[in-house]
Amino acid sequence: MLGFLIRRLWQTVPTLAGVMLLVFVLFHWVGGDPAEQIAGLIADPARVQEIRAQLGLDRPWWAQLGLFVREVLTFDFGRSWATNEEIRAIFATRIGPTLTVMLPVLVLETVLGAGLALAVAWVRGSLTDRAIMVACTVAMSVSFLVYIIVFQYLFGFRLGWFPVQGWSENPVRNLLVYAPLPVICAVAVSLAPQVRLYRSFFLDELEQDYVRTARAKGLGEGAVMLRHVLRNAAIPILTSVAIQLPGVFVGSFLLEKFFSIPGLGREVIAAVERSDFPVVKAVTVSLALLTMAINLLVDLLYRALDPRVGYRQP
Repeated sequence: MLGFLIRRLWQTVPTLAGVMLLVFVLFHWVGGDPAEQIAGLIADPARVQEIRAQLGLDRPWWAQLGLFVREVLTFDFGRSWATNEEIRAIFATRIGPTLTVMLPVLVLETVLGAGLALAVAWVRGSLTDRAIMVACTVAMSVSFLVYIIVFQYLFGFRLGWFPVQGWSENPVRNLLVYAPLPVICAVAVSLAPQVRLYRSFFLDELEQDYVRTARAKGLGEGAVMLRHVLRNAAIPILTSVAIQLPGVFVGSFLLEKFFSIPGLGREVIAAVERSDFPVVKAVTVSLALLTMAINLLVDLLYRALDPRVGYRQP
């Protein structure tokens, strides 16, 4: 296992280098001149040159690349160009609201999606199975914005169960009062594709020889589904969750914007609108690191779910 960890950590080095090079190129040559965007379209050229010197954009490209690499390795991206706030402080103060919403979403969509998919696979081929698949297809065809508008109107304005917008300094109050509506909205959006995907995983396992052997031994359908099918389908489900987890955080950007949650997603949207490149770069690199860490964790969890999975490379 130690050798596996060393190999995987070593593999992250070229991956991280590629991410840093791509981000550097996109923000320094494709995105335009940040000094002109900050100064405005009618700014004096001398003012633009002054801003360029303050930001270090007048240095050679290799010096700027070296500075960016040092920022990534030390996780010190400096200050926001728009608010002059340290980016470390932005992460520290905004990540809490984001996790308050995203962690319940991740847990609920995984548990509910797997549970409903297992129940649908149990009654596979029936009218209930077909009706649920049709409902999932219809739900997947509706835009995320429609869910937000309908849920805010129904649960916020009509029923008055939850506030439509707002946040407080109390984490418990946020979790119980302000987070439920965006969590319900996000789970409702993601549940349909999760059920369809996980159902296919369960149906694939039901065609395996070990299922027929278990039935031949006299095990009931419930025992077969819970003790054998669910356990063996856990690996592709875990892989799917790992792939979608960075997307869950990206999806929080829209939720935080519409529900006025002072999280990292709303900060990123504001940074994009005002061309605050240091904040956007920091979030981009952080998501890349998060993705690599999640993939490594998932590889370690494979062995816990299935002892037959080894760490030795072929």
